[in-house]
Amino acid sequence: MVIRRLDPFNELRRMQANMDQMWRGFARPIHVNGGPALANGEMGGWAIPLDVVQEGDNMVVHASIPGVDPADINVSIENDVLTIRGESGGMGEAEEGKYLVRERHAGAFRRSLRLPDALDLDNAVTHYDRGVLRIVFPMLTAKQARQLPITVAGAEPAIEAAAS
Repeated sequence: MVIRRLDPFNELRRMQANMDQMWRGFARPIHVNGGPALANGEMGGWAIPLDVVQEGDNMVVHASIPGVDPADINVSIENDVLTIRGESGGMGEAEEGKYLVRERHAGAFRRSLRLPDALDLDNAVTHYDRGVLRIVFPMLTAKQARQLPITVAGAEPAIEAAAS
């Protein structure tokens, strides 16, 4: 019989690795009929990198979109899905010669992210600065975490004990 010692940190690392592997599959370019398509079957170019953080009572999405005119960026929310799409120009592409190294993305981009239901989507605010699009979603006050009092069996409730 094999006895396996439970290591909670190892289990967390394994779970994180599984989640990372799952997320890597989203919005990854695949080729369909000779042309690029997104994993969900829609035509697209490149997926923009995102960071999602909780700042106080807000959830904030940071999208890196360097060199793109804010007028060429479209942000929408439909059925609790945030979608950022647009198109980047050639950014001063060389008219003559051949590329020896090309790492900058150009063309259409699209990124979608399912949002939790605890956000106030009607009061979201967007801001674009130095190639980073920042979208701030306030948390709904009814959905925020709160502390619940613990009562002990056989003891007087805390409110009545404080009154006497």
